[in-house]
Amino acid sequence: MTKLAGSATAGSHPYLTTPEHTQRAREILGDGPLLAPEQMVILEENPDTARALARETLKMYVRAPNYQKSLLWLGFEDKDFEGGEASDRLVDALVAWGSADKIREHIEKHFQAGADHVCIQPLNPRGPKPDMDALEALAPGA
Repeated sequence: MTKLAGSATAGSHPYLTTPEHTQRAREILGDGPLLAPEQMVILEENPDTARALARETLKMYVRAPNYQKSLLWLGFEDKDFEGGEASDRLVDALVAWGSADKIREHIEKHFQAGADHVCIQPLNPRGPKPDMDALEALAPGA
């Protein structure tokens, strides 16, 4: 699908990916087509709180065969989503959490891997609404 996106559209907007996926996608797309991966972020430094929110958000994805296949392609194992729960390893790879600086470092890895743009999805540790604090903290020039 990535190859098709590169030849039939302006590019690709992969969801639920890692910087390693971004690198592979750039290799498939080659130079030219837009590559804009999505990156879930949680502006939360407590590992237990951040991972709990990430796990709840990832639950429906790690149960889906198409995402499981993609995760296996990236080198994860069945045990990383066994029982419909994401392992710490999987959570930490798919969701950038911590301080704004730590999140920026994770996002930068996508750019180093060939992304033209990174779309952030700010998960809110305080409830089911967009995290405006994360958006403000991660805005360019912040």
